[in-house]
Amino acid sequence: MASQDPDKQLIASNRRARYDYEIVDTFEAGIVLVGPEVKSLRAGKANLSDSYAMIRRGEAWLMNCHISPYDKAGRDNPDPRRERKLLLHRNELGRLQGKLAEKGLTLIPLQLYFKNGRAKAQLGLARGKRRYDKRQTIRKREEDREIKRVVRARGRS
Repeated sequence: MASQDPDKQLIASNRRARYDYEIVDTFEAGIVLVGPEVKSLRAGKANLSDSYAMIRRGEAWLMNCHISPYDKAGRDNPDPRRERKLLLHRNELGRLQGKLAEKGLTLIPLQLYFKNGRAKAQLGLARGKRRYDKRQTIRKREEDREIKRVVRARGRS
């Protein structure tokens, strides 16, 4: 994995995404939230499974992302699975729209995090893996583990 940014506080991660999809490119986008959602994210109550992003009428939207209602907000809590607008630069939106027009590419959220006090989403431009691709990924991961185990054992003797 890449080195972690020191001012980046991870909220939620879509661990299944890298297994189910081949990530072609990544983007960082801001998220438009209401007050109780921010408090809930600070408490780490978000779930990215089954969520995706789409571009509609020149705007990016995060769909099906579950942010649990904040307990102390009372009735001001919005719908946990509501559509949330994503903030991207116009040139990034144009580039994404062009790439999404290609067959087989989709936009999925990989992580939610706070960066300099602002909620951000890391989006991945992804192509779905087939079953044999997934098996190859598992096989490669197990081979890497075995190599590391052998190297560690050799270092002890």
